[in-house]
Amino acid sequence: MSRILLLNKPFGVLSQFTGEPGQRTLAECVSEKGVYAAGRLDADSEGLLLLTDDGRLQHRLADPQHKQPKVYLAQVEGVPEEQALERLRAGLELGDFVTRPCRAEQVAEPDWLWLRDPPIRERKNIPTSWLRIELREGKNRQVRRMTAKVGLPTLRLIRVSIGDYRLGDLLPGQWRLA
Repeated sequence: MSRILLLNKPFGVLSQFTGEPGQRTLAECVSEKGVYAAGRLDADSEGLLLLTDDGRLQHRLADPQHKQPKVYLAQVEGVPEEQALERLRAGLELGDFVTRPCRAEQVAEPDWLWLRDPPIRERKNIPTSWLRIELREGKNRQVRRMTAKVGLPTLRLIRVSIGDYRLGDLLPGQWRLA
């Protein structure tokens, strides 16, 4: 029987079990043997990361051809105008690829949100907003590149779901079996 672990990957942790000396890795969060990340989150992103011991399942969960929707909450610098949200939804030319259409909306700051260590930078004269973005692809640093392209740099990025898997009430570094 395949095992699937849902992990709330903390900020600053690589999506792998080994790294260079001084780098934080999944080994500090997960002691289970024989599981590997199905997909990735950048070290400076947080939230849901799936791990499994089943290579075929790992491929299916991570492969963009299977179009698992991934939902992110992005804290951005500035307040989005509807035109910026429409540009995100329609797809953007990012130089090396064009994003697929997605769902994007402004949302309230989540009431369940944990404090990030270290905290994000704050500027007294520049407000921040939260966006909910649902993608069916996952290129390198895609959400950050998309929000920057429309003039809303991402300050904090949290993945909250992949397909039917939800982060739920897991705190950073905690995991549970699916």
